[in-house]
Amino acid sequence: MQQLTRRELNRRLLQLGIGFPLLATGLYGCAGTEKAEETQGEDSAGGTPTSLRILILGGTSFIGPHQVAYALSRGHKVSTFTRGKTKPSVHADLFDQVEMLIGDREDNLTALENREWDVVIDNSGRNVDWTTRTAELLKDKVGLYLYTSSTGVYYPYLGDDIVETTETLTVEPEGIEDEDEKIEYWYGVMKTNSENAAKKAFGEDRTIIVRPTYMIGPADLTDRFIYWPIRLAKGGEIMLPGKAEDPVQYIDVRDVAEWIIRLAEDKTTGTFNAVGPVDAATNAEFGRKAIEVFDVESTLVQVDDYDFLLAEKVPYLVPWVPPIGKNYGSSLVSNKKALATGLTCRSLATSIKDTHDWWYSDALTEERRQEYEGKEDGLLAREGDILARWKERQG
Repeated sequence: MQQLTRRELNRRLLQLGIGFPLLATGLYGCAGTEKAEETQGEDSAGGTPTSLRILILGGTSFIGPHQVAYALSRGHKVSTFTRGKTKPSVHADLFDQVEMLIGDREDNLTALENREWDVVIDNSGRNVDWTTRTAELLKDKVGLYLYTSSTGVYYPYLGDDIVETTETLTVEPEGIEDEDEKIEYWYGVMKTNSENAAKKAFGEDRTIIVRPTYMIGPADLTDRFIYWPIRLAKGGEIMLPGKAEDPVQYIDVRDVAEWIIRLAEDKTTGTFNAVGPVDAATNAEFGRKAIEVFDVESTLVQVDDYDFLLAEKVPYLVPWVPPIGKNYGSSLVSNKKALATGLTCRSLATSIKDTHDWWYSDALTEERRQEYEGKEDGLLAREGDILARWKERQG
């Protein structure tokens, strides 16, 4: 983080229109091995998929540009619907091949009227009314509705194996006073009810629900993971917060984006958790793989006292979220159903390296980088002092 507090992160995500996990957690290579990426332009049988007319609600922020790139590579025609304010920081050169419709999901859907598509991908549905209005408008003009939801629908995360049929909240509980907890409940309820709105309009047989955990990778505007690529490239003593055995999960945004396109091609309806890795992974395993990414001398220092980390304003650091209280099962979400329908994943090394290269590319300004790296009270600036106090405490 910067280090962002949970509340500051929540506010930033809401401003960006990006899900909290999009508030569950996640990280580790989805397959747990160096699994090769699928060949673009071919379906699972090795042939070329039938060209689809795809409408993406959103499309220029985080997951959208990766969906655009993959869809175009497979011969599909793409339209996006945005307010026209966000410029893509990856694949910008491809958008001259995209029909870019301008409007506002709050009060101006005119550009979507009297049009037909094969599938609509709803990346920007962060308001139940938005999902309801677009789904009702398009239900007779579009074949499939794919809603990009979140594992946040499972909050509070109290189970050991959270599956797609695990109960999700539809009403915010009363009596919650903690502001962060209120936001988490609100977000989960909003996503659940948006899923239901899509299914009500299109029917179960024409709706696809994808629930990603925290997504990482190029074009991430949230600053929730960039600490790792920056810090790992510098080497030296690196703090790894959390206990060695704490579970972690994550997924590369490109793996979600590409799998979503394949789900649409195959008309695979249903609800799916977009979570990696295939096998359970721990915080310590993440650390060991992460320090191998860059050819620098590095040493991990495990800071495994939750109270100490909280006092030092390190309450979490994606992919790590302490598995306690209502976050107990946030990294224990099942991905078996998604893997069975073709979800594949890049290695952790690829995700970290590609995110690092994007961060230091011309896609971002130096001012934007310094907004994070130069923050005086950010974790990059405070890490040395935190480690010094930790070593003193350990004697």
